[in-house]
Amino acid sequence: MYKVLIIDDEPLARSIVREYLKEYSQIEVAGECADGFEGVKAIGQYQPDLIFLDIQMPKINGFEMLELIDRPPSVIFTTAFDEYAIRAFEAHAIDYLLKPFNKSRFDKALRNWLSQRNADGVTPFPSDLLSTAVQTPLQQSRVVVRIGGKIKIIPTQDIRYIEAADDYVKIHTGSDSFLKNKTMQYFEQLLDARQFVRVHRSYIVNIQQVTRLEPYEKENYIAILIDGLKVPVSKTGYLKLKQVLGL
Repeated sequence: MYKVLIIDDEPLARSIVREYLKEYSQIEVAGECADGFEGVKAIGQYQPDLIFLDIQMPKINGFEMLELIDRPPSVIFTTAFDEYAIRAFEAHAIDYLLKPFNKSRFDKALRNWLSQRNADGVTPFPSDLLSTAVQTPLQQSRVVVRIGGKIKIIPTQDIRYIEAADDYVKIHTGSDSFLKNKTMQYFEQLLDARQFVRVHRSYIVNIQQVTRLEPYEKENYIAILIDGLKVPVSKTGYLKLKQVLGL
């Protein structure tokens, strides 16, 4: 028996998926969720084999929800037309259902998943899909982090700098810092290059926080931020800063 979750803010859309699943005796609908916050909790609680996931939802979207889960289950995405999402799906050969979808299209997607599941025993989620999905404008304007059982949305303009921290990055805002299991390269792709510059292999800074640059050693520099914090700037980072600042 496979456990399934339906995560969609539209009650009608959830009811259609549930109705279509009735003929599949090997599938149990473990629950339904109306937003990504509920989805994160339900996935932790039920450990589903498969989720039907809407992209455009209130609070956090489907991609942001998946970022908060350490090992996402298999996903069949359901979405109204979204050029960014569809581009990401097609780049990674991910099946998706474009609303409104009929039963034959639904059956095709589900049977495809079942055949892969039966052959391999598991269908791993392609983690690089989320890197492609950062092209979505909404995701470029904010970062979603998980703090214990809570979820926090950080507008990108509130980020002062980002620091590499082993397998995580540390996002620094006014008086707080938050860990996220992503790479520095991910944030280079995500953040607006006109506002955020990777000045060092371990640092990305918000240029609005930089008050001055001071020579350090050899061809390196130190960036002094508004609060007096000093951030190392490599030779390459210095050239990037000069270009962005028009110096």
